[in-house]
Amino acid sequence: MSDWRFSPDPFLIAGPCVVEEGDLLPRVASRLAEIGGRLGLRICFKASFDKANRSRVQAARGPGLERGLELLMKARAASGLPLLTDVHEPGQAAVVAEVADVLQVPAFLSRQTDLLVACGRTGKPVNVKKGQWMQPEAMAGAVEKVREGGSADVAVTERGTFFGYGDLVVDFRGIARLRSATGAPVIFDATHSVQQPGEGTDGASGGLREHIPALLGAAAGAGVNGFFLETHPDPARAPSDALTQWPLDQLEELLRRTLRIWHAGREAA
Repeated sequence: MSDWRFSPDPFLIAGPCVVEEGDLLPRVASRLAEIGGRLGLRICFKASFDKANRSRVQAARGPGLERGLELLMKARAASGLPLLTDVHEPGQAAVVAEVADVLQVPAFLSRQTDLLVACGRTGKPVNVKKGQWMQPEAMAGAVEKVREGGSADVAVTERGTFFGYGDLVVDFRGIARLRSATGAPVIFDATHSVQQPGEGTDGASGGLREHIPALLGAAAGAGVNGFFLETHPDPARAPSDALTQWPLDQLEELLRRTLRIWHAGREAA
């Protein structure tokens, strides 16, 4: 198991949206490890074993807890990267903590007290995504619940706020507000921030991937601690979030650009 900890230095959480069968996870994780080595960037590999909040019952969800954790372990074995995955129910927290280095609470569950406390009880680092309906200051309660459970290493993630129906907007003033309200490192999720949530015929959300570079640059300038990006070697074939995952073969250049902005901002400060 890794000794992953959130830190003030830039780090990246990245990987496919959902766990897939075959060699996809080891291939992506190995590529991410190579990129991280070249850029001097700490990377935590992510993928979800279950997408439990799909809008339609027929939407792709993933292989489930047991098989999902098996496939995640193969990604770690191939790459050496630490693992992050979502936890949806309090009873999953201890089981997931036996495999994952970081537990993540999805945005739609960021008010669920029992889940947050259960994640904290594992003692593992926990990343809590801000609910799309929540102001930054409201995340102080979520962080408090995780810490009450026993985990001192908690991060919060900005992933956009509901804007009318079927769209999201990012208010970059929220980065400083999140940090001030929670005292936790702040992560920016660029790929979910460009989602267009809706009721597609297959239960999938829309998205505007072309805006990811600009949003990442703005987040870097605003001083986030870490970045979250879902990436896939063939996004069009991804079973989930096909319109928002960043192409893996374009990831390194995007990260180089983003890190230049991040470091320039720190030098200017």
